[in-house]
Amino acid sequence: MLQVCVNGARESSAHPELSTEPARMAAHAAYALSAGAREIHLHPKDERGRDSIAPADVDRWVLAFRRACPGVPLGVTTGEWARVSPQGPGDPASRLSAIGGWTQLPDYASVNWHEEGADDLADLLLSRGVAIEAGIWHEAGADAWRASPVRGRCLRVLIELPDLPAVDVGSRADALAAAVRAAEPTMPILLHGEERSTWPAIDLARAHGFDSRIGLEDTLALPDGTPAAGNADLVRAALRR
Repeated sequence: MLQVCVNGARESSAHPELSTEPARMAAHAAYALSAGAREIHLHPKDERGRDSIAPADVDRWVLAFRRACPGVPLGVTTGEWARVSPQGPGDPASRLSAIGGWTQLPDYASVNWHEEGADDLADLLLSRGVAIEAGIWHEAGADAWRASPVRGRCLRVLIELPDLPAVDVGSRADALAAAVRAAEPTMPILLHGEERSTWPAIDLARAHGFDSRIGLEDTLALPDGTPAAGNADLVRAALRR
């Protein structure tokens, strides 16, 4: 399964296809689906283009994507940097309050297990019928996830590789995948990278039979280093590999 990650925490000025307008981003997501992506991951934004989990912002973005991409599995971020109000990000309690106010629910949400309050956040989402993608960035996150009471109820694990030299990608990915397999042997894994790690991670995912993702959140460049025209361009390049 190839997921398209349409925007991420990037500012809209980073690429011509990025926008603070949810309808415009939803249209670009539809193009990426026509190019071969199967699911969507997005970062809802506030009116100034900042990542947000505030109910009004999440509802506006999820509704726009539901209209443009009906029936397609849709996920959102819950990263602790995302704003819960115009004043900024919040503590674990305010994050729970914001998510409890969502009325337009995504199919799943990514929860980063190294962040404070991950277990409670995941439990709340599951109680609302929202599936969990467990974000594991490093060994500490893997340890926290393995100790979690909701570990076995996750939809999948996201192994998220930071911007690394290509020669270091394989060892990091293998170590984290082994930690996941030791705890949950049948748990689906989605492996992806950021910036320099992006294309090596796509190749590793294919080699290991993992799901993966691609999009302007992870990289702005095609495998040869030339600028990507947009999310659909990146999806086509990933599928060609």
